[in-house]
Amino acid sequence: MRRFFSQLFFLFKIILALLFIGGISYYIIDKIQEKNNLMDIEEYSPKSTLIVPETSIKRAKFPFIDVHNHQFDMPLKDLSKLTAEMDSLNMAFMINLSGFRGLYLQQSLKNVKENAPTRFGLFVNIDFETIDEADFATEQVALIDQAVQDGVMGLKVYKSLGLTDRDENGTRIAVNDPRLDPIWKACGDNNIPVLIHSGEPASFWHPKDKFNERWLELRQKPNRYRDPETNPSFEEVLAEQHDIFRKHPNTTFINAHLGWMGNDLDRLGAHLDTYPNVVTEIGAVLAELGRQPKRARQFFIDYQDRILFGKDSYRVSEYYTYFRVLETDDEYFDYYRKRHAHWKMYGLALPDSILKKLYYKNALRLFPKIDRTPFKTEL
Repeated sequence: MRRFFSQLFFLFKIILALLFIGGISYYIIDKIQEKNNLMDIEEYSPKSTLIVPETSIKRAKFPFIDVHNHQFDMPLKDLSKLTAEMDSLNMAFMINLSGFRGLYLQQSLKNVKENAPTRFGLFVNIDFETIDEADFATEQVALIDQAVQDGVMGLKVYKSLGLTDRDENGTRIAVNDPRLDPIWKACGDNNIPVLIHSGEPASFWHPKDKFNERWLELRQKPNRYRDPETNPSFEEVLAEQHDIFRKHPNTTFINAHLGWMGNDLDRLGAHLDTYPNVVTEIGAVLAELGRQPKRARQFFIDYQDRILFGKDSYRVSEYYTYFRVLETDDEYFDYYRKRHAHWKMYGLALPDSILKKLYYKNALRLFPKIDRTPFKTEL
């Protein structure tokens, strides 16, 4: 009997050992398979099984003016190819914000005048890091005065002002530095707008963790992160920008990218109510509008005279998504750049009367020298 129980116990140990080895083997195999099947979020692009109407729009319903574009090779660019692409989109006029200054600006103006004088406008740019020079204000005002005489349509201010531009002591130059006041006044005196990009999306200041809506963008573009320890806060930069709007009521400001308030349209509406000399534009922030179609549509109705069409970076196929969001009532479709929007878009189905203001009427009011011919049947 004792031998029987001994053999039974030995068998039991063997079974336990086999179960243990089997369990370990299963766990290891499972982990190997899991590892092999792991997919990075950047690779994950599921095809929706949702069956809904899809509207393909490759040409805007009305001629439009893009007030926010960048063509960095304008001095030597073959404008015939670019205008052909614009024609395919129904883009009647493009404003190149990257006109810079000096010889670069003069060569760009010459190219436009000789090859496509009715299709392009240029903005001048200022080197704010020369702020400590004794004649800084005088020279910048003279630069603006001359640029306007030469045909420039406005001043573009890059986000470096307020974030990375520094004076000779290494101190950050605030957007509302009083030494810059003559520049804003000169633009008002010359009746040209200032398109100003201050700050970044607020999420760029937030911890880079699983709760950050811009996590993927910060992963792919780590230099866009604004460490709160070494950078002015989001609210500080915006407050500086808004301060110059208040101090210069006779100058028109185009607050770029919906003023980085596209995720809070109530705040943006209050902002426009507060500053009647400010308008805004939708360049690079379409994704904010496309995810809140009901609220965004109402915003366009309420502020229909204060919003301009802008795109920012130039790629023909990306305009198609703009047209689809603005013109259709399509549901649940992709944005064109995943790191900007991992969520889906919904069409706003804007009325024709609103589309015309967004596409060209508001811009024509702001830039009276633009050729009216493409819009004559609509004005």
